[in-house]
Amino acid sequence: MASTAGPSYTVISHQKHRRSRQRCNTLDTDSQSLSTLGYFKTLPLEIFQMVLNYLSVKDISMLSMVSKTISSRLINYISTPAGNRRLLLQDFHNFELPGKSGGCYILEHYKSLGLLLKRCTFLLPTKDRLKFTHKILSVVSCFKLNGCPSPLHCLGLQCYGIFLQILTAGWDELECHRVFNFLCELSNLPRKVQTVVSSKPGSAQKLELQIRLYCRSVLLNHWIHRSDSAFWLTRILKPWPMVNQARLLYIIFGPVSSLDGHVVWQKMIEGPTDETSLKGLADAIKLLYDTETREWTADDVISLVDELSVIPQEWLMENNARFLILSGNNICFTFMASKAVNRRVTELARLMVFLALVCEKDLYCMDWAVKMMQKVCKVFSTPRERNNFLQCVENAFAHIMMDMVQTVLTGDHDEENSSFLNLFHLVNAQADFHKEILYLTMRSSSSSTV
Repeated sequence: MASTAGPSYTVISHQKHRRSRQRCNTLDTDSQSLSTLGYFKTLPLEIFQMVLNYLSVKDISMLSMVSKTISSRLINYISTPAGNRRLLLQDFHNFELPGKSGGCYILEHYKSLGLLLKRCTFLLPTKDRLKFTHKILSVVSCFKLNGCPSPLHCLGLQCYGIFLQILTAGWDELECHRVFNFLCELSNLPRKVQTVVSSKPGSAQKLELQIRLYCRSVLLNHWIHRSDSAFWLTRILKPWPMVNQARLLYIIFGPVSSLDGHVVWQKMIEGPTDETSLKGLADAIKLLYDTETREWTADDVISLVDELSVIPQEWLMENNARFLILSGNNICFTFMASKAVNRRVTELARLMVFLALVCEKDLYCMDWAVKMMQKVCKVFSTPRERNNFLQCVENAFAHIMMDMVQTVLTGDHDEENSSFLNLFHLVNAQADFHKEILYLTMRSSSSSTV
């Protein structure tokens, strides 16, 4: 009888084969991970972290680009108490560090730290990058909106701002929206802004100061490109109605006391102010007007200027004129043209007089004021409207001058005799203004004769 025995080989179960293959894959992965460590693979983790203590933050940042494995080790190091102590310097109130050039040292440190975390978290989603960053920085109280007891003498918010600028540089607009929303959630900024814009100006001075410092130091001051600054300023302003946008703009960029840093709300209504008090506001308006952004139209910006000029009450006309000059030709003309279109001729004529007065006081060329008046005249559609406007300008000169003469004659002089000086400047402004008109007329008649 023939034998029916099968072939003689050992059958290995499928489950046992799979376990063997997984073990091989694990060994291969570990081997690959070790190979990406280079010479560091021979060092225990504790020794590796000790080596990092001898490297500058910039050097560690460069090291993070060597491989994903080293980057992971660096992330672990940053998360350790030793890494926190090493990397999170907190000498924000001591500007004169031994052997260091004041506050510049700590600002440069956080600039380098921002680059380090940018490189270490490069492969993570935006949400996870922000969570990890917050986890690391949350121990620093001076990075919080209301975390420092003496914010005027602290570099904490500036360090936080320059850190975030380096971390988020090059991120697309959607990612930056997420960053802003993340910061708002952490700082509770919207609720705090709601409190100050719905309160009487100056009734929450400490909170106004905190919002001003946080917005400027963290969100606005460190950007190189104007378009980036415009983006972040837009994020701050746009959620609010126009009147609240103007209030918030004044809080962030308006004049402050040199003693305690609080916003000076009465500065624009008590008397003529200087360029320094207006420059921040004017630069912010120019930023929104000049940058090519889809979110602000010319009408939006002019409406914002209109709202701003009555906060907390209607500004003195001289301050309004000085603000328009600082805001630039385009904004000044567009603002005046809107008044011409809306037939607010008397108000426009008074503004024209104070533009001439500011040119005289601040030593601007008077022909600029005359040319601006020429451009405004072209907005009027008929010769009769233009002549009416010019007559209103002359009447405004006369009325304002008589008001100043009356003030001088009443004898209510202050120590600086400002009422007499104002009259002196207005007389000179009127003479110079009409001189430029005569020059312009003579040039036009000469050219037409030729």
